[in-house]
Amino acid sequence: MPVNISHKRSTLSAAVVLAGGQGTRTWPYAEVRNKCALPIAGVPNVRRIVDDLRRLGVQRIVVVLGSHPGSVRHALRGTGVAFVDQPSGAGTAGAALAGIAALDDDRFLLVYGDTFASEADLRAVAASAGPAVLVDAMPPGEARDWHAAHVADGLLAGVEGHTADGTRRLCGVFALDRSLVPVLEANPGILRAVPVGGMPPLEPDLAQSLNDWDAEVSVVEAAEPVVDLDKPWHILQACALAVRRRAAAITENRIHPTARVHDGAEVQGFLELGPGAEIGNRVVVGGNLVAGAGTRIVNGAILQGSAVIGAGCRISDYCLLNPDVSVGDGCVVGHGAEMDGALFDGAYLYHYCEISGLVGVSVDIGAATVCGTLRFDDGPAEHRVKGRRERPALEANATYFGDYSRTGVNVITMPGVKIGVYSCVGAGIVVYKDIPSRTLTLLKQETVQRPWGPERYGW
Repeated sequence: MPVNISHKRSTLSAAVVLAGGQGTRTWPYAEVRNKCALPIAGVPNVRRIVDDLRRLGVQRIVVVLGSHPGSVRHALRGTGVAFVDQPSGAGTAGAALAGIAALDDDRFLLVYGDTFASEADLRAVAASAGPAVLVDAMPPGEARDWHAAHVADGLLAGVEGHTADGTRRLCGVFALDRSLVPVLEANPGILRAVPVGGMPPLEPDLAQSLNDWDAEVSVVEAAEPVVDLDKPWHILQACALAVRRRAAAITENRIHPTARVHDGAEVQGFLELGPGAEIGNRVVVGGNLVAGAGTRIVNGAILQGSAVIGAGCRISDYCLLNPDVSVGDGCVVGHGAEMDGALFDGAYLYHYCEISGLVGVSVDIGAATVCGTLRFDDGPAEHRVKGRRERPALEANATYFGDYSRTGVNVITMPGVKIGVYSCVGAGIVVYKDIPSRTLTLLKQETVQRPWGPERYGW
């Protein structure tokens, strides 16, 4: 049954957040969570959206649940949002209907829960006098991957699916009103605006209802980069952006009274330190730093630029963090370890490893594990996403470690490989291709044994 939230108003103080998709293209990161709950620099994306909406004065928020609903509920605990379930096969149009049914507001925001957008851009859409959509420039070479927003005189002239001619991308943030409801109810169950041979899936798409809606819809151009968390490399892009935005917001030191900074540390930026955090002797901090409660950055650790580090971490013993790294809660980056990218909660880079990529929850990286990042042809690695070949422009050569995976000592990963959840890679293996989830991979070694002894040396 829908949860009805009363207090009907004409001002925009309500929102629907869609968090029901399967997220199969983000493999291996949507097998243990909904992709809307992916931690972006330590904060689940759907929580970022809800927190931003609260700061904009949105009082009533309905979140539509689907795949892995527990992960979304956990991410939003304590926020006071209402939850409804997405009907089976409903698509984005049906999910929007389910959320709207739980509100009686005349106007409302609708946000896709896998959209990483700035608070300023959400504010710009919310400030519109009537219906509005957020768009940004189509990423170079990716026009066929997204819904294209056609614009004429500042208004939405239509949405077309996966066309090579698109110059603007629909970003998943909308200001809508109730006149859209009957249009959603009459959705044909397929996006009809596609190029010849476009082959749209049989799914009720909100974009089709926007095309059928007899309303003037304003277009708001995104002022900051927007990331749709559709594939693994998008997660890395969003994490780096989140670190930069968080670091840029620190314009002075914010050090808790119980935190400590050693006189022998070299700090080149501003610090935001939680209770009990510590910056030790010989530590180098090359940019603005956020470190959570109880986190210890000690004994010569080197941070080459800005970083966001969660609570209860140990960053120590001459390890190296590259610029814009994000580290979740309870992580260890130890002796001689080097990290570029993002770590989710509980990941361990205990010592002597070089990791470049995205490391899932509680991943255990064996000593001397090394991520290859440069191909001999100097080009981006080819990825297979649901059978489709792709060469992403950014983060193509990163390694993607699924949640709860492990590597043995001396593992080498080639550029762009992915390791599935609950999988183990045995010692000494060179990983040339993706490893499926729930798989143990061991090296089969042939040896030669011959008699040997003093007689071989003339005795």
